[in-house]
Amino acid sequence: MLMHIEIIESNPHLRSLLGWHLQQVGHIVHLASGCQQGQEVFQLRHPDLVVLDLDSNEGNGLELCRWLHHQSPVLILVLSAREDEADVVTALRAGADDYLAKPFGMQEFLARVEALARRARACLPSILNLGELQIDLVQRRVVVRNVPVDLTPQEFSLLYVLTQMGGTPLSRQELLRRAWPENIDNPRTVDTHILSLRKKIEVDPQQPRLIQTVRNVGYRLHLEPLNGRYQQNGNKLRPPRSPRHVLV
Repeated sequence: MLMHIEIIESNPHLRSLLGWHLQQVGHIVHLASGCQQGQEVFQLRHPDLVVLDLDSNEGNGLELCRWLHHQSPVLILVLSAREDEADVVTALRAGADDYLAKPFGMQEFLARVEALARRARACLPSILNLGELQIDLVQRRVVVRNVPVDLTPQEFSLLYVLTQMGGTPLSRQELLRRAWPENIDNPRTVDTHILSLRKKIEVDPQQPRLIQTVRNVGYRLHLEPLNGRYQQNGNKLRPPRSPRHVLV
């Protein structure tokens, strides 16, 4: 399952290495070099998982861990060169979901992330069934009118963000913040990807009825033609009340 992951790591080489490996397995990564920037990135990007270096040169890694724990639900994987039992217990009590001592192997790191992803996945429906549009969150597959559709990772992320809104429109800037892995200032990037999505999932891309343009706002997913409700494996679900958290 694709997740938005924030890495707060003061070592630039390790930060880039961890980010690269997470991207290779399909996650969207946001990078921060310290606690202050990490808090700013969190408030902007609202990641699903935070990889937090407790040994930040700013010296307040535990305080940030506690702050993150009291925000909307987020998983926290702590990294630290300290491996005494007391240090591990302190971090877990501060809100960490897992603790990984440095140095560590990349395969173990990825396995820890996958284990946390499974925990998140257990709380979510595996398939969103919107009538003629089905989205498999685990396999990252999309089916439209019983025909599989091949989406790029970015197209999939954009579509999922729209489904999470329950029909509420999002501006281009908000879509850039929620669905893109890096800072992009050109809102026309959204238009380009919306056009590509429409060509793949609309009966008539020139007269779209699934992804609608909302004048002076942005775009929304029109749920009414899709039976007007979410379903999970045949069971009705209410559209999510809060669009803050994105899991794709």
